[in-house]
Amino acid sequence: MITYAIIIERAEDGGYGAWCPDLPGCVALGDTEAEAIAEMREAIAFHLEGLREEGLPIPHPSTVAATTVTTDAA
Repeated sequence: MITYAIIIERAEDGGYGAWCPDLPGCVALGDTEAEAIAEMREAIAFHLEGLREEGLPIPHPSTVAATTVTTDAA
C-alpha cells in the first residue's frame, strides 16, 4: 500500500480541485471536499494503472507530512 499526499483547493465557483504533487497531471474535481477526495482516489488509481501499462516506474511519495498554517490577514 502506498500513501500519496494530495492538495485540495477551493475553486472560484465554490467547487473543489485536488492534485497530487508526486503524480504530475493527476487531478480531480468535486462539488464538495469529500467528493474531490473520492474522485482523487479514483484518479490516482487510474494514473498508476496507466503507468504500469506503459511500463513506467511508479513514483515513490516524497511528501512525509502536511499541515495548514494560520496567519493574521494582511
